[in-house]
This record gives sequence, C-alpha cells and structure tokens, in this order.
Amino acid sequence: MSESPVKPQTTTHHSLAGLRTTLRRLAHRAGLSVETRYRLALSATRVAAPELQAGRPVFLETVPPCPAETDGAGNGDGDRDGRLTVRLHMPYAPHRPALDGLPLPAERLPGPAVVWRVPAASSASCGSSGSSASSASEPSGDGPPGLVELLEEELSAAVERMDALAADHQRLKHELAETNSGVLALYVQLEERDEQLRQAHGRILRQLEDALRPPPVRVPGLELAVHYEPAEKHAPTGGDLYDWFVLPDGTVHITVVDALGHGLTSTRSALNVTHAVRTLALEGHSLESIVARTDEVLATFDHELMATVQLVRLDPRSGELVLANGSHPPALLVRGDGDTRLLEVRGRGIGFPLPGSERLLRDRLDPGDLLVLYTDGLTESRRDPREGEQRLAKAARRHRHRPIEEIPAAIAEEMHTVILHPDDTVALTVRRADTNRGG
Repeated sequence: MSESPVKPQTTTHHSLAGLRTTLRRLAHRAGLSVETRYRLALSATRVAAPELQAGRPVFLETVPPCPAETDGAGNGDGDRDGRLTVRLHMPYAPHRPALDGLPLPAERLPGPAVVWRVPAASSASCGSSGSSASSASEPSGDGPPGLVELLEEELSAAVERMDALAADHQRLKHELAETNSGVLALYVQLEERDEQLRQAHGRILRQLEDALRPPPVRVPGLELAVHYEPAEKHAPTGGDLYDWFVLPDGTVHITVVDALGHGLTSTRSALNVTHAVRTLALEGHSLESIVARTDEVLATFDHELMATVQLVRLDPRSGELVLANGSHPPALLVRGDGDTRLLEVRGRGIGFPLPGSERLLRDRLDPGDLLVLYTDGLTESRRDPREGEQRLAKAARRHRHRPIEEIPAAIAEEMHTVILHPDDTVALTVRRADTNRGG
C-alpha cells in the first residue's frame, strides 16, 4: 500500500528573525546536521534579506523528508527521496535573487524563487498530520528544543570544531619544530590558516549574535540606534540584551535587560526576560505591572535568574514618554538645547525580593531631544557610578547632533577611554525627529 502524499507546508514571514527560527526548527526536526542547519539558515537569510528589509513578505514552503516512491516504470517523486525540500518564494521581488557564494548552494526556480534539497537523516515528519509551520513557532519546554537551545547547539558545534582544529594545529606546529629549514615557511602558512579560521569563527558567532539582537524598528518621527560591546571580544554573547517593537496603538516599546553573569547562560536568561516582557506587553498588561508579572512568569522554571530591566513606551506622534524600572540604571534625557536630566524610577528587578516598578515616570520627548538607555557596563567601567553618569551626560551632550547611527558607538568609545573592570555594554539612543533642522 503506497504512502499518502505529503502536502507542502507554507508559512509567511515578515522578519529575518522569524524566518531563521522557522528554518532552524524545521532543519532540527528533519535530522540535519548542526552545520547544515546553520548553513541553510544563513543562506535563506541572505536571499530573503533584501525583500524583508524592504517591507515585502516572503513565503517559505517545506516538504519533509520521506522514503523514495517509485511507480511501475521506476520513476520516483523528486521531493520524496529522503531529502528536506525548502522553497523560498518572493513574489513581490523586482528581480531574481543572486545565489552566488551562499553557504549552502540553492537551485534557481522560475521567477523570484529558490529551492534547497538537503539530504536528511530522519523521516519522522513524513506524512505527519501536524503543521510544520505551527510546530516551528512553538516555545521550548518538554517538546522540541527552543531557539536558544538550537543556537547554543550551533555555537557549541562551532566551538568544538575550532577546538579540534586548534588541537590539530598545535600537533602540526610541534612536528614542524623538529624538522629542518622548511619549518619557517610551513609555520607562516599555518598561521595564515589559523587567522582565516579565527575570522570564520568570528563570522559564525556574529551571525548567531545577530539572531538575538533585533535591528532598530523604523517608525516615522523617531530615529533609533544601538551599540553592543561584549566584555570579552572572543565571547561576543552575554546577559545584556534589548528588544524594541511597535504596539498595536502605534507606540514604541523598548526593553533593556542586564542578566547576572556572562556567556550563554546569561544570554538565555536575558532572552527569557525579553520574550516574557514582549508577550505581556502585546497581551495588553499595564506597563507598571510588567516587571512584577515577568518575575512571576519566569520564577517557575528559572530559579537562578537575576536581571535588571528597564521598560520604555514612546508615542512617536506626541512624544509622550513613560518609563518603568526594575533595579536598572536611570535613562538619560538630553534636550535639544543641551540640558540633561536622569530619569530615575525606583523598583526591583527580576529575581530580586519584591520585584516590580514602584511607579511610572512620565515625560515628553520634544523634537530634537535625545533619550539614552544603557546597561551598567557603560557607566561603571570606573569605580564611581555617579561619576560615570556625569561623564555620560557630557558625552551625550557632545555627540547629540551626530547621525543617530553614530551616536551610541561614539558615546561608548568616549566612556571606555579608561576601563578598570570591563563588562558587557548596551548603549541605545532614541531621538525625536526635529522638523526644523535641515537635511
């Protein structure tokens, strides 16, 4: 008795983060190797990026891997041969996508569409009655691994590969040290190869980091930019994270989180906080209650989590500004005339006793005003945090008229001229557009 045909599953995507997440989970479920999985995600991201950045949706069609079927003449179904088939449709693209140099080569289809057919180790999803699209969006728990677990697995695989290459490199260097006059030339070649591997490793880590750190939202009337700097250059992930999105009423929500610790564990904690805050905000919970409710939600499965958090709501039309805080450093408001003020709100963070924001602080961002949000790595690089806040006010005042995308990095560079104890740093700036200023 022949197996029933597998219907393709189609999902619509409006963001690179959503597309990457769906692909990673589909690839994991199909049993693809970790390397093939992130190559597929990076390739699809590169092809779809121009469309999604232009605000046009893309459509992802997948066919799970199944055993090959043949008819009496020996002909088989091309999509049912043990391969995961992924088709990316871009019906609104003005021209066909470029496919040169993709990490995982793709086949070009008629029109603005491409396909990847990847041999898979598992056919468990063959003939499944569940929707691949819905499964790909489920959170982690007792079921399939979540996004952070998949990213950790990919990062671990990259680190293991680098460790193996480094061990091999050391062995070769030891053998070459015992050879004759050819040692120097071979050593130079190995050093060049090692540098290439370090650069490749860095690119992989930056791609994984980008999956966790969303680009600025585009909102008429507002300019937004962010700068992230890890405490250690070779470990570019940490507990300092941010999130920003537009609520249904048109206001912009911004979350800044600083989770205790460094590395992947603190990254997971910070990501849990941003996801919980986003969910509660989109469900319509009041801003004043979200810090406490986030602690209540996360306390059931992350008992070690401790994080400071700052929440900001900004109406781009009126400039109305509302802040809630949980043990986080105060925001800095820089007026168009250069006057500065710290926006301090008392409260306790996630995992602290009696968590929650004690009140809401309300203010207004006028045209030309600059709001600076940050983590303590920006102001506590020296001994005295208050001295750091004073230096921050001077730096922000000095750089406030620069293009918005330059301001966060310029402030961080000035603040970190002397670093006594390095820490992960996020510097995020929001400026209300000044219609009276030229160009």
